Amino acid sequence: MELLSFTLNLITFFFFATILLTLIKERKRSHTIPGPWKLPFIGCMHHLIGSLPHRRLKNLAQKHGPLIHLQLGEVSAAVVSSPNLAKEIMKTRDLSFASRPELLTFKIVCYDSKDILFSPYGDYWRQMRKICVTELLSAKSVRSFHNIRQDEVLHLVAAIGQLAGKSVNITEKLFSHTSSMVCRAAFGQVSKEDQYEFVRLMKQVAALGGGFDIADLFPSYKILHVLTGLKPKLLQISHKMDIIFESSIKEHVKNRTRNKKFIADSNQEDLIDVLLRIRHCGDLQFPIANDNIKAIIFASQTTLNSFLP
Repeated sequence: MELLSFTLNLITFFFFATILLTLIKERKRSHTIPGPWKLPFIGCMHHLIGSLPHRRLKNLAQKHGPLIHLQLGEVSAAVVSSPNLAKEIMKTRDLSFASRPELLTFKIVCYDSKDILFSPYGDYWRQMRKICVTELLSAKSVRSFHNIRQDEVLHLVAAIGQLAGKSVNITEKLFSHTSSMVCRAAFGQVSKEDQYEFVRLMKQVAALGGGFDIADLFPSYKILHVLTGLKPKLLQISHKMDIIFESSIKEHVKNRTRNKKFIADSNQEDLIDVLLRIRHCGDLQFPIANDNIKAIIFASQTTLNSFLP
């Protein structure tokens, strides 16, 4: 009993000593960005407990100012709550903040961040951004989807018309309508089964990527990715999505092989057609492989949702 008591007292002493040293260090350190005091290991996470995150951040901004430094586990973050400072970061100094944090969700489903949204800022990102701006999501390319939009709107009206006199879940109908347009713009003609499965998987990715996961705050603790169950779920979803992507790419490659004059008219191109055409030209600093196409299509799905009403 005496040994157990001594061990507990020793552990307690070191715990409080660590906290005390951390607080002293925080007081002596001159921060360029103000922020709340931190605890060992968890940083400032305890300051976000007690109410909704945006309300806690508002309270912290009122106390510490419009620019706050938060240490969330191993992740260092700056919280901006001023329009002028937001403009400074997003416009004046945008290159310093161009890269996104590496999140497990998008690292897996975007094929090691080979997309545009989450790839590190650099030559590869600039190449892919240029392809998106000039080819994938240009005004001409979006206008070429007019027939798809018109066709899907007619289907939406017809589907609602068939439910005359009954209650209609407009949210579900509009989501299905938009998802169908996006899938057709990205893949061309795909089976309804593949379309429904892809939309279902996209919903799962959105739910996992938009939620809180402790593993993202401690990236060096790889075991957390397994213990939280996030990584196995993502790998399973990614495998199912990869089957759909690979099947669609192979079908497009076959179409190019059958018809040497394929894609003579850009109005007939979907997004996979465009990427295959660019890959075939070969004038790229970074060659486009199938994984690049899959990652870019995945990211374009989200972007196209804002283009296609």
